[in-house]
Amino acid sequence: MDLTQEVWASKQASTTDSIIIDVRTPEEFESGHLINAQLLDIRDPQGFMEGMEALDKSQTYFVYCRSGARSAQACQLFKQNGIETCYNLLGGILEWEGELEH
Repeated sequence: MDLTQEVWASKQASTTDSIIIDVRTPEEFESGHLINAQLLDIRDPQGFMEGMEALDKSQTYFVYCRSGARSAQACQLFKQNGIETCYNLLGGILEWEGELEH
């Protein structure tokens, strides 16, 4: 499900044990990422699939990328693999107005 930054951030903050997934490349991740985000590079198909399969399917995932395109694709893959609750950040980190970790 695609959510605006405001809805995505408030829903993430109010969801106990939710997990933030950054699907960008390691280089993009190093340049700045959301606090407590885990990297799962969608451009590394084998690594992405292995990482996704290791995720707890009962958890709630908040996914983002640079602009929202890769994270939308990641959410579709999550759903195909049995992860029901996945939220895509519309506009990605480009439009993020919150704090970042480096």
